[in-house]
Amino acid sequence: MNSFGRLFRLSIFGESHGQMVGVVIDGCPAGISLTAEDFAADLTRRKSGVAGTTSRHETDQPRVVSGIFNDHTTGAPLAILFANEDQQSADYEEQRWIFRPSHADFSANRKFNGWNDWRGGGAFSGRLTVALVAAGVIAKKIIQPITVNATIKEIGGRYNYNQLLTETIAEGDSLGGIIECRAQNVPCGLGEPFFDSVESLLSHAIFAIPGVKGIEFGAGFESARLKGSTYNDAFINQAGQTATNNAGGINGGITNGNDLIFRMAVHPTASIRKPQKTFDFANNKMTTLSVAGRHDVCFALRLPVIIEAVTACVLADLIFIQRAIVHQQEKKI
Repeated sequence: MNSFGRLFRLSIFGESHGQMVGVVIDGCPAGISLTAEDFAADLTRRKSGVAGTTSRHETDQPRVVSGIFNDHTTGAPLAILFANEDQQSADYEEQRWIFRPSHADFSANRKFNGWNDWRGGGAFSGRLTVALVAAGVIAKKIIQPITVNATIKEIGGRYNYNQLLTETIAEGDSLGGIIECRAQNVPCGLGEPFFDSVESLLSHAIFAIPGVKGIEFGAGFESARLKGSTYNDAFINQAGQTATNNAGGINGGITNGNDLIFRMAVHPTASIRKPQKTFDFANNKMTTLSVAGRHDVCFALRLPVIIEAVTACVLADLIFIQRAIVHQQEKKI
C-alpha cells in the first residue's frame, strides 16, 4: 500500500498531474522545532535544474496543515502538502494507449482496469518523492547525532560522466547510476534477526523509490568472490569497531556500531525522446514511439537526498522500536 513504518509511520499520496502530493507522518514526537526554512536545503537538492534533469519546475513550498503549533511539533499526525503547479498533461495523451517501454504505464493500466491517472505516470511518478524528502527532514532531526549522506558513485558506468551526459541528452536517450549511502554514529543494536533485519527494512523502503533496481550492503556482491579470511571484519577495540567494514555495519540483521554503508542501482529513465519500437494497444499494431514531455535524462542525479530521507525514516522507526523494547524490559525488571 502507500504506508510504511510502525512507530514512525509515513503515508504518501497524490499523482504527478493531480492537484497536489503529500505525506502524513504518524508517530512524530512533540516538541521538535520545525519551520518552512528547515525544509529548504533538502528540497532544493531534490529540485531539477542541472543538466540531465527535467525542465519541469515546481516551487515545492511545503504547506504543513496539521501537527505544528508555535513552530514545534505537537505529537499529532503531521500532514505536509505540495501543490502541483507546472503540469503539461497534454504531453501524455499518446501514452494513454501506447505504453512507454519499461514504465509502469502498462502494469498500472491492467492492475486498475484503466481507471488509473496515466498523466505523467500518475501515482507511479518520481514527483511523489518530494513527500519522502519532507519526511526525511523531520526524521533527520529525530535520529541525531546520526548523520546520513548519499553520493553519486557513477552515472552510466562512469565516475567522470559529464561528457557522457551531454552526449546522451543530445541523443534523446537516458542513463542510470549508482548511489552510495553512509550513516555515521549509528548505535549498536537496531533491528531484529530475519524479517525485520536492518537490510530487510531499508531494502523495503529504498525499493519504493522509482527506478531503484538493486541494493547491496558493505562489500555486497563482491563478498561472494572473497574468502572468509579476507571478508571477515576483525574487531579492534572494546567498542566493537572493526578494521574493515565488509558487513556494511550490520551483523545478523542488527547494527553493530560501525558505519552503515549500502549502494543502490538506478535504471535509466524509461521516458526517452529517442524513437523506440513498441505496441499500440488502441490500434493493435506495432508503432514507433518518441516520448514528448519534460523528463529527467538521469533521475539518479536527483536521488541522493531522497535516499538520505528514506534511510533517516527507517532509522527513526528502528530507534523508536528499540526504545519501546528497552522500556518493556525495564518494566519487567
